[in-house]
Amino acid sequence: MKEIKCLFVTALSVAALTFGAWAQTSAGPKPTPQDAATTAAPAQPAVTAADVQALKDGLATALQQIQALQDELQRRDQAVQQAQSTAAEAAAKADAAQLQTSQQLQTVDALQSDVANLKSVNTSALNNPVLKNAVLTLQDSPQTSSTPEPEQIFNKQMESPITIRFRGINITPGGYAAAEFIHRSRALAADVSTPFNNLTMPGASQSQMGEFYGSGRQSKITTFVDGRLGSVDLSSYVSADFLSAGVTSTSTSTNGYTLRLRQAWAQAKFNNGWSFLGGQSWSLVTEDAKGIAPDDDMGKTNDARPKTIDAAYSVGFNFARQYGIRATKSFGDKVAVAVALENPQATLATLNNTADFLLGAAGDGKSYNSGGTYSFNPSPDIIAKIAFDPGFGHYEIFGLVDRFATRVFPCEDFNPAATAYVCGSGVAGKANATGAYNTSKNGGGFGASARWNLFAKHITFGLKGFGGNGVGRYGSGGLSDATVVSSGTVFSATGVPESAAAKLQLLRNLQGLSTLEWHGKKLDIYGYGGVEYAGRAANEDLVLTAIEQATTPTALPVFVGYGSPYFPNYGCYTETGPSGTTGFVPGSLSNCTGHTRAVMEGTVGFWYRFYSGPRGRFQFGTQYSYVTRNTWAGANGSLTGSTTAPGAVQPNGIDNMIFTSFRFYLP
Repeated sequence: MKEIKCLFVTALSVAALTFGAWAQTSAGPKPTPQDAATTAAPAQPAVTAADVQALKDGLATALQQIQALQDELQRRDQAVQQAQSTAAEAAAKADAAQLQTSQQLQTVDALQSDVANLKSVNTSALNNPVLKNAVLTLQDSPQTSSTPEPEQIFNKQMESPITIRFRGINITPGGYAAAEFIHRSRALAADVSTPFNNLTMPGASQSQMGEFYGSGRQSKITTFVDGRLGSVDLSSYVSADFLSAGVTSTSTSTNGYTLRLRQAWAQAKFNNGWSFLGGQSWSLVTEDAKGIAPDDDMGKTNDARPKTIDAAYSVGFNFARQYGIRATKSFGDKVAVAVALENPQATLATLNNTADFLLGAAGDGKSYNSGGTYSFNPSPDIIAKIAFDPGFGHYEIFGLVDRFATRVFPCEDFNPAATAYVCGSGVAGKANATGAYNTSKNGGGFGASARWNLFAKHITFGLKGFGGNGVGRYGSGGLSDATVVSSGTVFSATGVPESAAAKLQLLRNLQGLSTLEWHGKKLDIYGYGGVEYAGRAANEDLVLTAIEQATTPTALPVFVGYGSPYFPNYGCYTETGPSGTTGFVPGSLSNCTGHTRAVMEGTVGFWYRFYSGPRGRFQFGTQYSYVTRNTWAGANGSLTGSTTAPGAVQPNGIDNMIFTSFRFYLP
C-alpha cells in the first residue's frame, strides 16, 4: 500500500513540472526593442505541435496509471474489509469458546471441591474416622452454582468417609473382615464363640484332646441410615455375621456357613430428649458407655462391651440381642431413664423328673430352628434403667421382671402300685393327662454398674453385678433360668404316695464382671474377671422314692430338680468308649450329673492398630483365657449303694484358650 502511494505522488509531481515548463514557454512576456538592443539573448527554440502532442500523450499515460492505482486501492480496501469481517467472526467464536471454557472450569472447581471433601476427615478420641465435610451429593438436576452446600451430618460417630448422601438421607455401610484362630486345651467342637456351660468333665474323652480352628465367620456387615425430619432424628441400623450353621454347613470343604442377624432396629430421637426404638438390638440390661443409647456392633458409639476376640465375650457379662421396644428420656447429658419391653425366653435344666410338665416346643422349621427349643411365654420381659453421668464416671441401676409359664400334668407322676387309685377322670391305676392345668411364676432381678475413665482416659476401670431369680440367660455363661421340682403329693389312706404334681422352680442367679483396660494411640490392653452362679433347687419326689424302694428298700430318696447332693457325680472321672463306629460321637459319661454351680473366667489380651484413618483400620489382637466350671457336689455312688454319701464328689471342668485375630474395618 505504501509503495502505491509513493508512485502516485511521483506521477503527480512529473505532471505538474511538465505543465509548468509548458506555461513558461508559451505565455512569457515579449521583449521590448530596448531590451533587444541592450541585451543579446539567445534565440528560444520554437514549440511545435509535436511537443504539445507528446505532453498530452504523457499526461494521458499518467492518468491511466493513476486510474490503475485507484482501482488497485479499491481492490485492496475490499480485501481489508473482508479480512476485518472474518476477524470479527473469529473473535465472536473465540468469545463463545472462552465462555464455554469458563463454565467448564467452574464444573472442574466443583469436582475438585468434592475431591477435597473426600480427603478432609477428622479422627475422634477413639481413633475412629469421623466425617468432616459432605462426601457425596446426588441431586435431581446438575449443579449450576459453585457455592458449596452446608454439611449434611447427623451422627458424627456413626458416619464415615464412605457415607452416601441422597435426598437428605445418609447411608453408611460398614463392617470388617476377620481372620481368626482358636486353640483350646480341651476340645469343645466350638468355633470362636465359647459355650462356657459345656466345659467337659475330667473323664470325658474331649478333655484328653485339644482343638485348633481357623475362622472368618465373625466378619460383620453393617448399614446405618439416618436423616432428619423437622425436630426429629430418624435412624436405622442393621448388622449381621456368619456365626450360624445351616443343615449342610461343614468345615471339610467349602465352609459355607449362613448369615446371622445381629441387630435390626429403627429409632426416632426428638430434640426434647425423648427417643423411641423398636426392633432387635442390644438389650437394655447391656451396659452403656454414656447415657442410654443403642450400641452398634463396630465399637463406634456407646460401646462398653468386653474387647475380647471370643464372640461369647467374657463370663459375667450381661447381655442379650433380642426384639424389643424402648422409650428413653434424657435430661441433658447427666441423667437418662429408659423402659423396655423385650422378647422373653426360658432355659431349663432338670434331672430324674417324670414327663409331667411342658414349657414349650421345638421350633417350627419354617420360621424357627427345628433343633432348638422355644418356651411358651406369657408376657414380655420388662426392663427399666436409670443412668448417671455426673462428670466423673458412668453409673447405671436397672431392674428386670420376667414371667414363666408351664403346663402341669398331675396324673403323669403316678405310682403303679396304687392300682385302685383313680387320678383325675382317668382309669384306676393308670397315669393319664386328665386334669392338666397351666401355672406361671414371676422372676426378675436387679443390677448396677460403675465405670470410670482415668488418667486422660488411658485407663478404664469398671464393676458390674446382677442378681435375681430366673435371669440366667442374660449372662454369657449360659446358665439355666429354672428347673422343675415335685409338689402336691397325693397319699393313699395308708400313707402311700400315689401321685405328685410338677412345680416350676426358678434358680437363683448371680453374675459379676470386673474390667480393667489401658488405651493407647495404637495399642489397647485389657483384662476381665467374671463369675456366674446358679443356685440349687431340688427336692424329693415321694412317688419316685416309693417306686424305687418298692424293689430296693434300702435305696436312697429320689430327688428331682437341679444341683441336688443326691445326684450322682462319681462317674465324672471315668472315660467311656465312643458311641457308634463313625468316629465322631464321643462316649457319654455315665453317673455324671455335673450341674453347674459357678463358671469363672480370667481373660487378658491386646489389640494393636497398624493403621487407623480415612482408609479404614487394620489391627491384630491376641487373647488368653482360663475358664473353670465348678459343679454342685453329688453322690459318690448309686442310690442303692450302702456306702453312698450324698454331696461327696464335686468335679470341675477347666480349659485354657488362646485366640488370635487380624481384622480390617471399613472406615
